Amino acid sequence: MGPATFDIRSPFRAPVEAARRLYAEYPQGSDDEIFDFAVAAVPTVWWRRWYRRSMTFRADYMMEDIVPIEERLGLLGFEMAVNMQMALGYRRDIVLHAASAAQGDRAIIIVGDSGAGKSTLSALLSYSAGWRHLGDELALIAMDDPITLKPYPRPIGLKNQSIAVMRERVDGSRFGPELTGTMKGTVRHLLPPAGAIANMDVPARPALIVSPHFAEGVAPRTEQMSQSEAYMRLSVASTNQLQLGEPGFDTLIRLVREVPAYDLHYSDSEDALKLVADLWAKAG
Repeated sequence: MGPATFDIRSPFRAPVEAARRLYAEYPQGSDDEIFDFAVAAVPTVWWRRWYRRSMTFRADYMMEDIVPIEERLGLLGFEMAVNMQMALGYRRDIVLHAASAAQGDRAIIIVGDSGAGKSTLSALLSYSAGWRHLGDELALIAMDDPITLKPYPRPIGLKNQSIAVMRERVDGSRFGPELTGTMKGTVRHLLPPAGAIANMDVPARPALIVSPHFAEGVAPRTEQMSQSEAYMRLSVASTNQLQLGEPGFDTLIRLVREVPAYDLHYSDSEDALKLVADLWAKAG
C-alpha cells in the first residue's frame, strides 16, 4: 500500500484468505521480494490452532498489551497490526492518525479523535463527491518543499452506523465481510474506488485541514482554528514526529502556516459534504 510493502502470513487459513480477497486489487508481491514489514497471526498457545481457535499477532513493531482474538476476527487483527507497523515503524515521512483525499493535485487532511467521523467523511468524499481517496487511518506527510501527501489508500474501516450510511451509496461488491462483536462494535471494510488504488503513487499538496464533529441535531457550522491549535492537533495525531526530530517539527509548523484548518460541526452526511465544498472553494 502506497510507499510500503507488507508480508502477512499465518497457519490459520481463514484470515489469510480474507486478506487476499480484500486486497485482490492491490499490487501483489512475490515470496522472494524484500518487504518493509512482516506480520504473522499465530495461535495464542499451540493447541489453539485446532481447538477454540484464537490468535495473537507478531510483528516488528507491536504493543505488548494486544488482546488475543478469535479466528473469525483475524482480518481485523491483520489490519490493526499492519497499521501499527506504519504508525510505530515508518520513518520516511510524518505519520498522522488522519484521513485524506484529493481533488487534482490538491488534498484535504481530516484529523480528529477516534470515532469523530474521519472514516465516514473520507468515504463520502470518495464515493459521493468524486474525490480521490488517499488514506483512511493514516496520512503520510512528506518532508519536502513543497509539502506533499503520499497516498496510503488502505480499505476504509467503517464502524456501526457508518456502514449503513455507505451501504446506501456504494455497490455491495466493494465491501469486505461484516465483523461483529469487536471492541468498537460492528466493523466492515470498504474498498476505495479503483482509481485510488491505481494512482497510489501520485502525491498531492495539502490545501485544507478539517476536524469533523458529528452530533445529532447540531446546526451545520465551521470554526477556523488558530495556527497554534492546528499544530497541537496535528502534533498529537502524529505517531512519529518526535522520532523525526527537527525536520518533523519544522514540516508541521510550515504546514499549519500554509494551510487553513477548520472544525466542522454537522448532524448528517449532506451537511458535512456541503461544509467541505464551501471551505474547499474558499481555499481556492
